[in-house]
Amino acid sequence: MKQSAKPLCLLFDCDGTLVDSEILLAEVMGDILPEFSLPFSAQQYMEEFRGVRFHTIVQTLEGRFQALAEGEFASLEAGMRARMEARMRAELVAIPGMPAALEQLNLHPKAVVSNGPERKIRCALESTELGHHFADKLFSAYTLNVWKPDPELYRKAAAAMGYPPEACIVIDDAAVGVEAGLAAGMHVIHLNHFPNEEVTPEGAIGIHHASELPAAIARISTAVTA
Repeated sequence: MKQSAKPLCLLFDCDGTLVDSEILLAEVMGDILPEFSLPFSAQQYMEEFRGVRFHTIVQTLEGRFQALAEGEFASLEAGMRARMEARMRAELVAIPGMPAALEQLNLHPKAVVSNGPERKIRCALESTELGHHFADKLFSAYTLNVWKPDPELYRKAAAAMGYPPEACIVIDDAAVGVEAGLAAGMHVIHLNHFPNEEVTPEGAIGIHHASELPAAIARISTAVTA
């Protein structure tokens, strides 16, 4: 049954989906967390914590090792954010194939929905010159006070964009985001960078490169409007 003639709304994750920032973040965390007596490595971030809220990562490590002293978390987070922003402005690039894919999807309304702070989202889009695709439609978990895998983050973004969940497509690389999109009742495309290690959950469409994105969105759009 045809639901709408309008193009579907595209809700993009940021880190690891639009921009290749995850390895930078992994390295920054691998450097700074041990300075606060929390053993951690870049590889550990990539294997266990990709896309997870920073506060949750620190709480998990505190449970495994030792609690931070009072007031230390604020210093830790501020240091991490400052180092990360400096590296992003110097080194960050878009995910391969993503700029061209976004150009092909110019008729779709788009937003960025991220577990990161809005300042970080803006820095990422400025550093990679992708911001013009989103017309300042940026939804940060820190602003809305809800973090993936809670589906409410994607639901709030969809409502603000004026679309019901079933008229939205989530594009996310991390397990927490894919889980959130599916739980929100949205179509989900999993940009799976590690197909030999990660399995795309049932209900989501898996792709391995951003160049596959326009065709995947076209298939969903055809099915929805048929």
